Amino acid sequence: MIDIDTLLAWGAVYKKVAAGEIIFREGADCKFYHQLVSGSIRWSNIKDDGREFIQNMIEPGESFGEFPLFDGCNYAASAIANKDSLVIRLHKDSFSKILKESPEIYLKFLQLFSERLRFKFLLLKELSCFGPEHRISTLFSHFKKSNGTLLKKHSKLELTRQQIADMTGLRVETVIRSIRRMNDTGELTIERGKVYC
Repeated sequence: MIDIDTLLAWGAVYKKVAAGEIIFREGADCKFYHQLVSGSIRWSNIKDDGREFIQNMIEPGESFGEFPLFDGCNYAASAIANKDSLVIRLHKDSFSKILKESPEIYLKFLQLFSERLRFKFLLLKELSCFGPEHRISTLFSHFKKSNGTLLKKHSKLELTRQQIADMTGLRVETVIRSIRRMNDTGELTIERGKVYC
């Protein structure tokens, strides 16, 4: 989202996070702007029983947890490292100054919020109106369109079945059965346990 040299010039610092580490928790005060440099982060709501609903998968170059920087509220979800990752973070006061001095960055955030809101509308429609195969297919189509790293070369999906379940509101067993059925109908391919779209 924001050039790393710009962030460093404004006093940003790198932070290494280990797989499974919580970067910030839902409901906590926001003190920093966060941007993923390398690795993988999930932005999740964690239920009382420990189950997660994944709001978004964050890829290198993307920011996460930025809503409180704009509305002054607490974090709406927790950020958790999927694997060892490197994050760059900038104090929220410096972030506000960057936005005031660089309206083009502010416009990038408006575009990002619009894209994420559109994705949420899509997911809500899927969760309320359609069956498992359709939900999964729509999720895969979204990742194909976004051209991110969650669909690698040859369209190999870089999400676990548990992560797919956590993003679609399905049980992991349902995801496994649905992916098998989608393989049988030719909607996707499973080779050595890997899913190709």
